[in-house]
Amino acid sequence: MTATVRVITAVVLVAGCATIRSALNFQEPQVELQEINITGMGLTGGTLDLIFDVYNPNDYRLRSTRLEVGVDLEGTHFGDALIDRPLDLSPTNHSRVVMPVRFEWAGVGAAARGLLTRQSLRYAVTGAVLLDTPLGDKRVQLRGAGTVPLKTLLR
Repeated sequence: MTATVRVITAVVLVAGCATIRSALNFQEPQVELQEINITGMGLTGGTLDLIFDVYNPNDYRLRSTRLEVGVDLEGTHFGDALIDRPLDLSPTNHSRVVMPVRFEWAGVGAAARGLLTRQSLRYAVTGAVLLDTPLGDKRVQLRGAGTVPLKTLLR
């Protein structure tokens, strides 16, 4: 083996080890609901968009192949959502993810009380995201809770 081939081989091995090392240090993405936009209303319910801020703390790109969440507003299950198209999460960066949700009027009563009394909604989000990582697919559970102010809802 020539010296050039040895150097190239060493560089490839070191680069490969660095990629594997960073993949082994996988950190789960952080998900926060930032906005709720009502997009439609009908006799039985309506549709809204959940706007999430998703932070990828890893030094490498993550690709989501499926994202599924259940949404509770004011302690009442409000709806379920699914995104089964790829989402690209840049390394150490925030991404805005818009997730459409269908709801039924049965869940609106508790949410309306929250809007009238506090000018905000308490929410809880549970679900899972399927990520394509350098070491293969990884299913990550999502949990989040917080409050979304009224001014965010009435854009």
